[in-house]
Amino acid sequence: MGTRQRKTSAAADGITALHYTVSVASLHGHRYAVQLTVPRPAARQRVSLPVWIPGSYLVREFARHLQGLRAQQGRRACALEQLDKCSWDIECDPGKPLVLRYEVYAFDNSVRTAWLDGQRGFFNGTGLLLCVHGQEADAHALTIEPPADRPDWQLATAMTPQAVDRRGFGRYVAASYEELVDHPVELGTFWSGDFKAGGVTHRFVVASAPASFDGERLLRDTQKICETAIRFWHGAGRPPHRHYLFMLNAVDEGYGGLEHRNSTALICARRELPRHDAPDSAARVGDGYVTLLGLISHEYFHTWNVKRLRPTEFEHYRYECENYTRLLWFFEGFTSYYDDLLLLRAGLIDDAAYLKLLNKHMNQVLQAPGRQRQSVAQASFDAWVRYYRPDENTANSTISYYTKGALVALCFDLTLRHEGRTTLDELMRALWRRCAGGPMQESDFVAELAELGGRDFSAELAAWVHGTDELPLKPLLEAHGIVVLEEPSQLAQALGLRVSEGPGITIKVVLDGGPAARAGLAAGDEWLGVELTPPRRRGRPAPAPEAWRLTRLDDLPLYAGTARSVTVLVARDKRLLRLPLILPAQATTWRLLAREAADARSTWPGR
Repeated sequence: MGTRQRKTSAAADGITALHYTVSVASLHGHRYAVQLTVPRPAARQRVSLPVWIPGSYLVREFARHLQGLRAQQGRRACALEQLDKCSWDIECDPGKPLVLRYEVYAFDNSVRTAWLDGQRGFFNGTGLLLCVHGQEADAHALTIEPPADRPDWQLATAMTPQAVDRRGFGRYVAASYEELVDHPVELGTFWSGDFKAGGVTHRFVVASAPASFDGERLLRDTQKICETAIRFWHGAGRPPHRHYLFMLNAVDEGYGGLEHRNSTALICARRELPRHDAPDSAARVGDGYVTLLGLISHEYFHTWNVKRLRPTEFEHYRYECENYTRLLWFFEGFTSYYDDLLLLRAGLIDDAAYLKLLNKHMNQVLQAPGRQRQSVAQASFDAWVRYYRPDENTANSTISYYTKGALVALCFDLTLRHEGRTTLDELMRALWRRCAGGPMQESDFVAELAELGGRDFSAELAAWVHGTDELPLKPLLEAHGIVVLEEPSQLAQALGLRVSEGPGITIKVVLDGGPAARAGLAAGDEWLGVELTPPRRRGRPAPAPEAWRLTRLDDLPLYAGTARSVTVLVARDKRLLRLPLILPAQATTWRLLAREAADARSTWPGR
């Protein structure tokens, strides 16, 4: 099979390039084989495998899947010394090439690590490719060999090809280690299509799609998203990338995405894919497909906001440890604000659908007691130990920098639009110019906000970003023609609970300050039933207490009737407990509606 050649730098073509070869060690054993050649090693060469992947702020310990590491120069085995959980030193002759060989177990069907079985392969370089210390800025080459018994498999990656065959297998090059590991790789028999946006080719590959999948619909809608995002940042100009790749893994249950400089890895449930028999009207798009489009929009917006314009702390990643920043409220939160907003501007959803999505974000924040305990800046810093490690107390102790960050963006945007000097759109573009699409500090945001907004916004920053004050959502929305209605909430929210049902009721979260917390209910309790004394009727003896089995939380009013309190029967660690629960007055939740008055809505961000 023929190959196609691409021009690359001399360093990448020559023997000075670090060269990785990835092949399949065992499809059914889920193992990749990796060979790394270091042409000019140090006398004591250190190598390491990252502990995290940029965009996912959790130490994931990728080295736990690495096995059988060995090193040699020619026929001589080199001594290896393991220094810690992910680093090794190798005794070398610096005048001879060093060859490392090892295998990596790959059975995590997510966007963050690696996967390999008889149907599909996928990997991120952070989980597979050792970093050669002292040579991180040098040219790197990667050869990916096709599995011998999978002649129908193809390969997709946004990495620069040097000599690859028509299926995509062969040699790729990168200017540095950071560039190398910022290009995930998809292997298998995937669906593929492409389109142009901003004069740039965008490719979309989908693994494991069902027969009902409407690929052309996905391409049309994604093209609208990309064109809208490019116009947002550059007007009629071109985007900063020369090509772009979407990689979507369709599974039975799953959701997520991870941004990269010229590509993104996505995962969704198959039922969320567009289908040939689905309506084409924006007003009738299903919630699942809207969720997928929002994910696509979010990750594509990251092409600018976090992959290029990024925290100063991320200018050069340190792969061996946590990389802390207090700016995820901006880079993730503001991206979350724009992901759904761009769907509206692209015509993929209507005003009602957008307000429904915004409403969901608002209620998620307003129903979390943690918003009153932790600022969104501190939540950004604590992402490594809180956001990616949720437990039964997370809602009480922290707040999401995604959801509250999006609402902070909304508040700044509506404030700027109401005052009439500028918009958040203009501010984002000004930051892009100010930082030359590169590292950014909070002081840059503060300076551009004051310059464009015509005043000092330190009070808003202190309250909304670094404090725990309630956001002025209602007055700002109403000033822009959005009616905020207060409606009865779900029973679980009124009780201060989050539960799972079927069979029975298991308490997952007890929210601080609610009736359930005051009654002494705890996460992990199995709610078995309720006990109450019916009201006494005149002239009759006092009735005996009644006890009812409860299998659905919404059946509580059925058995409680007009009673203002009940005794809750729960099982905890095999003990049966009777807890007094005072039933709450009706709690409320917010619902947004758009007024028709054109003057009030002329500055609405969706316009």
